[in-house]
Amino acid sequence: MTDTIRPFRAHVPQAALADLHRRLAATRWPDAETVSDRSEGAQLAKLQALVGYWATRYDWRKAEAKLNVYPQFLTNIDGLDIHFIHVHSRHPNALPLIMTHGWPGSVFELLNVIGPLTDPTAHGGTANDAFHLVIPSIPGFGFSQKPTGKGWNPERIARAWDVLMKRLGYARYVSQGGDWGAIISDALGRLAPEGLLGIHVNRIERSTTLPPDVAKALKSGDPAPANLAIEERRVFDEAREFLSKGFGYASIMQTRPQTIGYGLADSPVGLAAWIYDKQADWVFTRGDPERALGRDAILDNITLYWLTDSGTSSGRIYWEAGASAVSTAPITIPVAVTIFPGEVYRPPRHWVARAYQNLIYYNRVNKGGHFAAWEEPELFSTEVRSAFQSLR
Repeated sequence: MTDTIRPFRAHVPQAALADLHRRLAATRWPDAETVSDRSEGAQLAKLQALVGYWATRYDWRKAEAKLNVYPQFLTNIDGLDIHFIHVHSRHPNALPLIMTHGWPGSVFELLNVIGPLTDPTAHGGTANDAFHLVIPSIPGFGFSQKPTGKGWNPERIARAWDVLMKRLGYARYVSQGGDWGAIISDALGRLAPEGLLGIHVNRIERSTTLPPDVAKALKSGDPAPANLAIEERRVFDEAREFLSKGFGYASIMQTRPQTIGYGLADSPVGLAAWIYDKQADWVFTRGDPERALGRDAILDNITLYWLTDSGTSSGRIYWEAGASAVSTAPITIPVAVTIFPGEVYRPPRHWVARAYQNLIYYNRVNKGGHFAAWEEPELFSTEVRSAFQSLR
């Protein structure tokens, strides 16, 4: 039966780990950067230290054990096997929540919020804060199957998520996401399937929230509109900085995911550098992802990408989104937003309301970055509880 839900347990063959170590030992390193900062990308000394630990001390089996603590499953939706974690809360009135990771992340970035969200009484909350939690791997990421044909854009993934939640027996639910998870949650919001009560995002899409004159100035390279308030001008300047110096990775994957994929599939160090560079850019402790996430956590995620050979397939979501018609239709279902200070785009509330006509919650917190659930799991969990409180 194509709608069967099958148990899954993470375990890769030992031969795959031996091959990884062989490739790490045979790494041909590039010359060092010619600058003393990160402006040329991932720094040689940082990568060599990370890879040295990866090759000699890191233990993937411990990462598998972290995953296998939780019930995991596979189910076929629209022709693809979807991997997901599914944790029931012990509290009877728990609200079903589907939570989606982004790139260059995975389900690993969400593991530390499972406890606070499903068992809030053990983490400073009340039984009324509880969620039944579903955490899928996006198609082409981790243990989900890779698409072999085009068309798996955020809207199609959103439709699959609605099928998943209803297949699990949830007639009413909410959705949460950051990075691509936010874009998929937005797509769910536009689809507004029966039973979707609302969404919470911690990453905001520029294209749907920028005022027209601001968007035009950013696209053309013109000066900022003269009528911007101080906060709006700061957002404008940061957006221009990101688009001019920090968006190259996305342009490559949006236009040439296959080309970059040859290096990502063949070299574990190339893959690590590609992922590590963006983690360093986007954590709250800019340039220091080890301090924000921990070295083992960084390598759990990178090693998952390597062992599942998903460097190329994960990048195709950028190509798919670029090849699809961009919908800027307002989302009218209830929406909650948390702005973390290390996020790359932090629009004011009145800009956010351009995309979300039914904005029920907007909060700016004082710590955490793009990988909010990974960096600040307790704060993130508190925000998710507050975001959906009025929808229970």
